[in-house]
Amino acid sequence: QVQLVESGGGLVQAGGSLRLSCAASGGASSIDTMGWWRQAPGKEREFVAAISWRGGPSPYADSVKGRFTISRDNAKNTLYLQMNSLNPDDTAVYYCAARLLNFGAYNYWGQGTRVTVSS
Repeated sequence: QVQLVESGGGLVQAGGSLRLSCAASGGASSIDTMGWWRQAPGKEREFVAAISWRGGPSPYADSVKGRFTISRDNAKNTLYLQMNSLNPDDTAVYYCAARLLNFGAYNYWGQGTRVTVSS
């Protein structure tokens, strides 16, 4: 059973940066893809970015392209999301997710970390 624990959220002013981390444990070697999702108040959860543990291009939501960068440290089983040029529309709870295949639904989710961007 894979466990995911996010960290790094907080309050930041518009234009600032944050880096989120997600530590995977308990069977992390079986993970194929990890991703970041977010849910803003009153909205549905939306995809942010994903990365394959096997390498290859990483898809991003159009709203974060050029500002956010997803990366991973395979040795540490840790996923990162570097967020730059933040704006109030990025305010949300950010969730880390993992799936065992390179397609389909994500099997495991973290508890989320809150990011608040003030104007």
